[in-house]
Amino acid sequence: QVQLVESGGGLVQAGDSLRLSCAFSGQSFNMYSMAWFRQAPGEEQLAVAAIGGNTYTAYADSVKGRFTISRDNAKNTVYLQMNNLNPEDTAVDYCAAQFTTGISFHASLYQYWGQGTQVTVSS
Repeated sequence: QVQLVESGGGLVQAGDSLRLSCAFSGQSFNMYSMAWFRQAPGEEQLAVAAIGGNTYTAYADSVKGRFTISRDNAKNTVYLQMNNLNPEDTAVDYCAAQFTTGISFHASLYQYWGQGTQVTVSS
């Protein structure tokens, strides 16, 4: 059974940085592609970034150049480094895992989800 636990969210000002972490418990972490999704109040869930077991990465256009997704297979952890945050980044951020070597931005393909961590950016 896979469990995901996010941490690192908080309240910051525009221009600040945050690093989210997602701890994966279970077996064969390197066989899972991982992703971060976010959902703002009243809006649909959106993909932010994804990383494959081979560390291939993909980003939503809105975060390219500002966010970096990475993984440490020795620690069973995936990270999302978020720089130059702006109020439009305010959302609950979720970590998700998919048992595959590829990556996707389709939320329905991800079998496991964390509980979410709140990111709030004030102007």
